[in-house]
Amino acid sequence: MIKNMTAPRDRILIVENDPVISDTLGRQILSAAGYQYLVVSDGSSAINRALQYAPDAIIAELNLPGLTGKDLLVALASQGLEIPVILLAAKGQEADIVQTFRLGASDYLTWPAREPEVINVVERVLKQVHERRERERLTRQLHNTNQELQQRVRELTAIFSVGKAVTSVTDQAQVFEKILEGATHVTQAELGWFMLRDEPSKAYVLAAGRNLPASLPVQVGRPWDDGISSLVGLSGESLSIHGEPLKRFKIAALGQSALIVPVKVQKQAIGLLVMMRKQPIPFTASDQHLLEALADYAAISLVNSRLFRKAEDRARIQQTTAEIAQLGEKVNNALLLSLRQELRGPMELARNGMDYLTKDITARWTPDQRQALSTIQDQIAYTSRLAESLQTTEGLHGSPANLTEIARAAANRLQPFCAPYNLSLAVNLPAEALNVQADAALLAQAVNGLLNYALRESTSGSQAGLRVERTPEGLAHLSIQFIGPSFDTNTLTRIFNTAPLNDPNRSRRFFSAVISLPLVKEIVLKFNGKIWADRQPGQTTVFHMLLPVSQ
Repeated sequence: MIKNMTAPRDRILIVENDPVISDTLGRQILSAAGYQYLVVSDGSSAINRALQYAPDAIIAELNLPGLTGKDLLVALASQGLEIPVILLAAKGQEADIVQTFRLGASDYLTWPAREPEVINVVERVLKQVHERRERERLTRQLHNTNQELQQRVRELTAIFSVGKAVTSVTDQAQVFEKILEGATHVTQAELGWFMLRDEPSKAYVLAAGRNLPASLPVQVGRPWDDGISSLVGLSGESLSIHGEPLKRFKIAALGQSALIVPVKVQKQAIGLLVMMRKQPIPFTASDQHLLEALADYAAISLVNSRLFRKAEDRARIQQTTAEIAQLGEKVNNALLLSLRQELRGPMELARNGMDYLTKDITARWTPDQRQALSTIQDQIAYTSRLAESLQTTEGLHGSPANLTEIARAAANRLQPFCAPYNLSLAVNLPAEALNVQADAALLAQAVNGLLNYALRESTSGSQAGLRVERTPEGLAHLSIQFIGPSFDTNTLTRIFNTAPLNDPNRSRRFFSAVISLPLVKEIVLKFNGKIWADRQPGQTTVFHMLLPVSQ
């Protein structure tokens, strides 16, 4: 059978010292069948040619001078060359041929041999070669496919891990670290970083980095212009760049291949995800698709974070509003209870007085006068019932508090009551408004209660002082100074924790329907303030209130 010309790449090395035989095998048979061939005359040359020429098969004379065919088989095996050898032997050398099979020979020919015999043996041996090579090719392909599948599994695992982090972790720093970890893994990059756009300045700020060199003059949370990422942010399109073009930008100091993907929300780039390789190995389209998928996760994380923050802010505002409302209700209850207690005594005295007048048999009341007395009795009874039925009202809600005006209003309210008790009130207030972070209505009740208590406890003939100022630390400071009972240290320490007992001789001073000192403290603490009392020489007590100033 003559081999057709469809396999010209099969190359045969002929090792034969007889030129007639080598010419017959090479030119007349193998070349005519479409094979390439090369002839050497000894075993040593055959080994060198086999290393250089890489033939698909070797036809070697069994009885070569120097290195025999058997020696050639041993030499090829020692060199690790898996080249099939067809031995050419004379008739009567069958025993030697059997021995060569033990040494690794693939087949044999007895010379003289006809052309079909040579072609059949060569094709049979080359078929085995082709099948072995095909198996090796399929094995390599299967190995590569398995590696690709394993890589895809790793990529999908990394993406799944990032997706899980995005949906379960609310700490953005942790999410960004997870995204960078997954991104460097799936793109096989050595380093990377994540940047977010700062809306006021429009600059990009480093949000997270992975394997960045310690010498890099940038810190997390600070703006960083790496020379190229901002251009990607403007275009909104991913960019893969490597080699010479990358050397024009500053980040070339970090590597020779870069892949930059914008993180977009509603088609606007709000961040950048950057991967780098130290070698000029370009990132593939698959790398870009994977990084864009991770950028989408980053965008989801940012949107979720914004929603979480809004929800938390809304919940915090609602919680604060509810707490203020509860505190306002508590203030109302305290005011109403105080008012009811204040009204109870006068109403009882008025009712007893009217009862005495109406039952006085010596009084000569005209019918009209008795009718008037009866009307007064009815109104006193009605007022008493009203006082006893006082209940909670709605919570107090106020606008942002101007401590200067609140203190001024409290002083103006109590000034008229000072003269009858031989007291005076000195007021020292700033000319400008001093706004504090508090509810105005609640703070007004606290200041009223504090000043009312100070004046009620003041010694007759003394002067009290009300002062508002801004401290060097930027806080609002209200102080009330008065001369009164000699409170000891324990009393001053507990004065805002338990309601103090008022001097009975002073209990009727001013307007008693005010909140207690413990409730004053609760209001101040609610708005992150501080309140305390200290003692100064000469029986002088000073109440202090500190509140944060509104920005």
